[in-house]
Amino acid sequence: MKAILLAGGKGTRLRPLTIHTPKPIVPIFNRPFLHYQLDLLKQVPEIDEVVLSLNYQPRRIEEIFGDGSERGLGIRYVVEPAPLGTAGAVRYAGESLRQSVVVFNGDVLTEVDLAAVIRLHRERRAKATIVLTPVASPAAYGLVETDAQGNIQRFLEKPNADEITCDTINAGIYVLEPDTFDRIPKDMPWSIERSFFPSLIERGETFIAYIYRGYWIDIGTPDKYMQVHRDIMDGRYKAGPFTGGPTAAQVSPLAKLDEGAIIEGPCFIDEGVVVKAGARIGPYSVVGHQCHVEEHALIEGSIVWANSRISQEAIVRRSIVGRHCHIGRSALVEDGVVLGDKSVVTDYSRL
Repeated sequence: MKAILLAGGKGTRLRPLTIHTPKPIVPIFNRPFLHYQLDLLKQVPEIDEVVLSLNYQPRRIEEIFGDGSERGLGIRYVVEPAPLGTAGAVRYAGESLRQSVVVFNGDVLTEVDLAAVIRLHRERRAKATIVLTPVASPAAYGLVETDAQGNIQRFLEKPNADEITCDTINAGIYVLEPDTFDRIPKDMPWSIERSFFPSLIERGETFIAYIYRGYWIDIGTPDKYMQVHRDIMDGRYKAGPFTGGPTAAQVSPLAKLDEGAIIEGPCFIDEGVVVKAGARIGPYSVVGHQCHVEEHALIEGSIVWANSRISQEAIVRRSIVGRHCHIGRSALVEDGVVLGDKSVVTDYSRL
């Protein structure tokens, strides 16, 4: 069985972080995000190959993951000649497939039981199965309505308050039958949500829902990207390096913490990090590979990517700092600032 992972987007909602880093390899702690999705797919033994549907900076992704042999899961790369939309990408990547295929959006992190989704799909002899997840504020999303038997009835795109009849949204995980792909036009943008799925309803085909009420998040915005780290630190999503549940701090043995450095967990400090005397790494902070945190600097509730320097008495609070950045002496960066790679914040500046 094959899986198609739709990872061709430019990650515009995460800019400027994704200008030089495609969204599939944005780091979660010290692992590219795509690792977590591959870990989930590996839990289904019959999935023997993942087709990565790419368009934006594909070589950066291939350099990291190769053919997948090191991870025990074959990886094949399909690069769209131009952005084809979610359905167009599925057809382009799945042109030669003849068996049921699992399709995953490239920005979804979840613990859904994929084997159970596939099992339901087969039991119902469905043409398509879509994973749905409930949300607290339905009006902000496009909702998916089902009947009592779990058949998909209709899609409601950001409904008004009086139109809300359910709280379930598209979780971006599907099992599809390739004999439906011929209705997707070749070599042109086509939406799986707005065009392909409605065609199943119109034709009266078996199109069903798997309702999943566990952990699910779309990491595609800075707020959600930061939330993923908090969730892992708090044990709401079980993944390394916090697989044993919440801990005070995860500090690499190859980090150098000077005497007098203050570390307050939960937090993560990667290998090669230097934290000088009087500096403080506060709760829910992530300090990436080879960063330098100088005397009396403060990082709190923030994510700092690799090779960045936080100078003396600088403060980084509730923000994201890209790779190779320099935060000057006594500078203040706080409350949702997102700095792209190689940004420089000069001494005493306020952001």
